[in-house]
Amino acid sequence: MKENNAATPQSGTVSVYFDGLCHLCSREIEHYRKMTPVAPIRFVDITHPNFDASLEGLDTAAVHKAMHLKEKNGDILTGVEAFAHLWTYFPKYRYLSKVVMNPLILPFAKLGYKAFARIRVYLPKKDRCSDSPYCDQP
Repeated sequence: MKENNAATPQSGTVSVYFDGLCHLCSREIEHYRKMTPVAPIRFVDITHPNFDASLEGLDTAAVHKAMHLKEKNGDILTGVEAFAHLWTYFPKYRYLSKVVMNPLILPFAKLGYKAFARIRVYLPKKDRCSDSPYCDQP
């Protein structure tokens, strides 16, 4: 489903909030966009100038620290749990969701995500105007 960055949350739709300036994050979201989910998914770039976390019912600081997913019913998942839940919408990745959410694996997956989230802020960022479709400049 096409990304909607306007600050108008859509009820009944799964929303995934990601850092559009992070190379790895953007690449992964592009991968999911090319696939066909079993339900509509709204991908929201939290670095887009029109994004307002409060209008989405999210904490501004928290949404910049970890990927967030808002389920159709309004439940919010973060980090590994958000990824695992996102994977349930793609038949190709459902097995991965089950593996990651296994009680024996989940603590290690959380630890890995936490480590990535901490170093992500130090990784090079995309130049909005040269690497993003959201730049208003030619």
